[in-house]
Amino acid sequence: MPKKRILSGMRPTGKLHIGHYVGALENWVGLQDKYQSFHLIADYHVLTTDLKTNDIYDNSIEMLIDWLASGLDPVKSPMMRQSQIKEHTELNLIFSMLITINRLERNPTVKDQARELHIEQIIYGHLGYPVLQAADILLYKGDAVPVGEDQVPHIEITREIARKFNNQYGKVFPEPEPLLTKFARLPGLDGSAKMSKSMGNTILLSDESEVVKSKIKKAVTDPRKIRRNDPGRPEICLIFSYHNKFNPKEVSEIEAGCRSGALGCVDCKMNCASSLSAFLKPIIEKRKYLEQNLDEVRDILNDGEKRGRATAIATMDEVRTAMKFG
Repeated sequence: MPKKRILSGMRPTGKLHIGHYVGALENWVGLQDKYQSFHLIADYHVLTTDLKTNDIYDNSIEMLIDWLASGLDPVKSPMMRQSQIKEHTELNLIFSMLITINRLERNPTVKDQARELHIEQIIYGHLGYPVLQAADILLYKGDAVPVGEDQVPHIEITREIARKFNNQYGKVFPEPEPLLTKFARLPGLDGSAKMSKSMGNTILLSDESEVVKSKIKKAVTDPRKIRRNDPGRPEICLIFSYHNKFNPKEVSEIEAGCRSGALGCVDCKMNCASSLSAFLKPIIEKRKYLEQNLDEVRDILNDGEKRGRATAIATMDEVRTAMKFG
């Protein structure tokens, strides 16, 4: 029995941070042996919030390097740029006929993103990006999509569009299921609920140990724990959440020391920085190799796009036949 397919992707914004790893990459790496995986560099999606394109290619390469350094296997999982496979835009046009403006306006994620980025007037492409996302997923006949909880409304739109197409023209597409990530989103170093490069509160996968140490030193902790002997509340401390992910063996000891006041924040932070750097070390080493062998990275991308294009063309042949355009 053939493996089920998944499609996952990210907008290319350059180097990735540990929030990307915890929220997506780790899950992708774990799934690539269980599913036939396609990984999309969603460069068209960048245009929904930023029309500048000068850095998109360089940012795509930086992100691809982080994907590879984190353990994605290009033999198992083709990696490709959305803009290089024209079938994405063709299917997006067809799908845009199958959904109403009112339905798109009910999508909470667009409103949240507009608020976060201080966008006053939402453009047509931004409102409709869940439709393009549906085309991205269904072009590869994704049976499942690895997402965080905030993306589940988009997957529901994809399911609705697949259902509408199948009812109108005949069964072509699966109705994909969301595969929720297991670990909650990492908070930013400033205490924000989200780690974001635009907010300057991240630890990059490429950060060397001294950079990690410097960043962790400045991170906010429990405001009530001012002195070493003050009892702390690890449940509200972002450093403790990092320990939970990157230093699980010591979590019980750290929690007890924090609550009793025996463990000071400086020592706790330096322990966290050390654990994080140990985790990042093999990623950074692989990253340095890839940075010195960019032709190999470009070959991986070209091969992924060739394989992705073949799948996309086959799907669109089915679509045109079903719609009597073929």
